[in-house]
Formats: sequence, structure tokens, C-alpha cells
Amino acid sequence: MDFMRVCRLWLVAGLAAAIAACSGDRAADVNNARMRAAESEAENWLSVGRTWGEQRFSPLTQINAENVSRLGLAWYVDLETDRGVEATPLVIDGVLYNTTPWNVTTAYNAVTGEVLWRHDPEVPRRFGGIACCDIVTRGLAAWNGKIYSATLDGRLIALDARTGRPVWTAQTLEEVWPYTITGAPRVYDGVVVIGNAGSEGAARGYVSGYNAENGRLMWRFYIVPGNPADGFSSEAEAMAAETWSGEWWRVGGGGTAWDAFAFDPELGLVYIGTGNGGPWAQAHRSPGGGDNLFLSSIVAVNVRTGAYAWHYQQTPGDEWDYGDAIDHLGRS
Repeated sequence: MDFMRVCRLWLVAGLAAAIAACSGDRAADVNNARMRAAESEAENWLSVGRTWGEQRFSPLTQINAENVSRLGLAWYVDLETDRGVEATPLVIDGVLYNTTPWNVTTAYNAVTGEVLWRHDPEVPRRFGGIACCDIVTRGLAAWNGKIYSATLDGRLIALDARTGRPVWTAQTLEEVWPYTITGAPRVYDGVVVIGNAGSEGAARGYVSGYNAENGRLMWRFYIVPGNPADGFSSEAEAMAAETWSGEWWRVGGGGTAWDAFAFDPELGLVYIGTGNGGPWAQAHRSPGGGDNLFLSSIVAVNVRTGAYAWHYQQTPGDEWDYGDAIDHLGRS
């Protein structure tokens, strides 16, 4: 199969990506300007949702009903796992970046399938017993020459996109509840945004923003308010506390945002899809009822500060696990 035909092949299996003709001067050279124009880069898949709007739509037209029958296998690789594979690979300037169970990240030459590098973060296997729904991961992020991986045990790792060597690592989880991370990180305007999972174990959800260059924590937005006796971190947390009753902070509350984000660069707002309540039965977490903000909601926060802008709650007082539907914000 000649080079030009390979370059035009569309790799599908629910992992849409296109092969670029050649590499740029720097691996994973993704920035604000490029993400704002991502719609025009049909040959690349720069973020897990392809664009900041998370539309996951490819404008490629080379493959159609008339020629699809003529496509053939260009290359393949064995993923060396029999566990769930749910990640959407990134394709950036001729390099395909993928992540598999236990957060093993691999870079491939997108034309030949040659492995360029592989990074195994050596996630402690005990976290496989904490995760509700297998040891899966939904993907990676790219920014300014780095690939970002969020591991099952809560680490956010920035890898050099050319070598796969760690540049910095930050632990994102608080050692209180049975948290894991199964979602993909996103980078918006130089801020790495990451949530977590654990609502099935009633973990108190929050979303964090980290400086993409050095891993410094910039902000943290709590989806469920904490103990009023400790004071609240923001007016939004105090407002949310008025919709809870009893001693909800002792049982966690849930609401984790495990993989549902979108970004509006004009407004500078991150849209967070939050998860279900925990424990599921409201009588156990908020015996006096209430809306239980910010469960099962879309919450908008400032990308630079994490400050609350607005919210819309889809299911007040959720006790049906409807939060999982909200957690797929941007995929529809």
C-alpha cells in the first residue's frame, strides 16, 4: 500500500483519528490558537472530544459510501490487555497517542504503527478493587509539547510528548473517600481540568484546575458542600449547603464529575457535568430532603479561578443515579 493511500486512511473503531502527512517541529504542539481553530484541522484529533465543545465530529470526507469497500488494513498493534478499552486516542501531526487499562500510555507513528515510546505509571493494583466499573480510562490531553495522563490512583502526570518521560506529577485525590480517576483530563487556556469518580461509594465530588506547565494547583470546586462548622470555601458552597439537611458531610454526598466537561473560550467558562448522589437513597444522605446541589447538574465555573458562574440542576435530590446521564455532557 503506497504512502499517499495510507495517509488518507481513516482509522475507526469508535476511536476516530486521521493520519497527518508529516510531523511538526515539536511533538504535541497544541495551544490556545490551535484549539480555537481545531474545526479546521480535519486530519488531527487534538483533544478527547476533538474540540473544546466536545462535539466529537470529524469533518473528513475522503471516505464515503462509494469507496469504503476498498479500504484495507494499514497496520495494527496488540494492546496487551483483556480489560476494558474505552479511551479516545489523540492524533497530532502524524503521531497517535493512546492509553489503555492501568493508564499505560503509548505513542505510535500514525503512518506505520511503530511504537515511539511507552509510559507505565505502575498504578497500585489495589485501586482495581476501588473503581466501580473496571480499570478503564477515557483518554489523554495534549498541550505545549506535553501529554497528560490522569491515573486510576489519582495522579495527574505530564509527559514529554517526544520522549514519554514525566515532566511533573501531582496527586489530585484527597485521602478521605474511595476516589479513583477513570475520566480524561482536559486542558483549557493552559489549565488542566480533572475530576474524579467515586459517587457509588458516596465520595464527595470536586473538580480541580492545575497549571499545565508546572502542575501547581490553581483552584478546586467542590460539588457537594462540606461541614458548615469548618466554614465554606466560597459563596457557592454556602448556597449549596442550604439545599442539604442532616449531617451529609459525614456520608460524603457523591456528585463526582468523572468525565463530562466542555469549554467556552469566549466566556472563559468550564462546563461541568456532575454525577449522582451518594448514598443513592436521599434519606441516608439528606434526611430532610432538599435539592442537594450540585448533584446531577451542569455547573459553569471560571477556567482561571474555579469561581462559580451558574448552574442548572437536571434532577433535584437525585436518588436514581441519573447523574451518569449528566456526566456525558458534550457527548451528544
